Amino acid sequence: MQLYPAIDMKDGKCVRLTQGLFDQVKVYGEDPCEMAKLWVSKGASFLHVVDLDGALAGRSVNESVIQRIVASVTVPVQLGGGIRTREAAANMLSLGVSRVIIGTRAAKEPEFIGELVEELGADQIVAGIDARDGMVAMEGWEKISTLNASMLCKKMKEYGVRHVVYTDISRDGTLTGPNVEATKRLTDETGMNIIASGGVSSMEDLKTLHSQGIQGAIIGKALYENRIDLGEAVRQFEGRNA
Repeated sequence: MQLYPAIDMKDGKCVRLTQGLFDQVKVYGEDPCEMAKLWVSKGASFLHVVDLDGALAGRSVNESVIQRIVASVTVPVQLGGGIRTREAAANMLSLGVSRVIIGTRAAKEPEFIGELVEELGADQIVAGIDARDGMVAMEGWEKISTLNASMLCKKMKEYGVRHVVYTDISRDGTLTGPNVEATKRLTDETGMNIIASGGVSSMEDLKTLHSQGIQGAIIGKALYENRIDLGEAVRQFEGRNA
């Protein structure tokens, strides 16, 4: 199982939100680049970076910070937040980002994701499916659509997508445990690489995800609150020494 330490950026700082609410922000570091280097030093083999300002603005806001992060680490970085055009996706890949996560546009125009997969590659494009009560949320989680997560996931598969970050918004930043049932259901229904996001709070949560055949897990607040030792998690779930 691939582990993804999360680095969420807002106003140039490393933060965590609770349930995606922008008025519930906790700052964990002044420099996201230093945080990236810290997680890599503790064994991270892949980083999950989110431009929260970009998610709200609908365009990349922290490009210079993203460039610095990519340049300062030797592991791949997947990036989400405000990437809603072909040009934005291609630009981030040109900066050295390994995968770009498309959320809002995937929900609004699934065929656009198909075009990106064809042009930029299936391993470079990740569909970000964020759901509240099973329904897909968009635009920085500010709007709830009429599309359910399972339908969108299957549509993404039709368009050649291999990787999906599935976030249960109600659990994000709450340390209440991931939505294992929904993540497993999407994994079983599609056979895709469904990456669990939201609520991971302990090694026990990671064990449960691993035992259910889920291929990836994003860890955020549990790392920042010292509830999970990244080195130990890497040893147990990625099968290598940090």
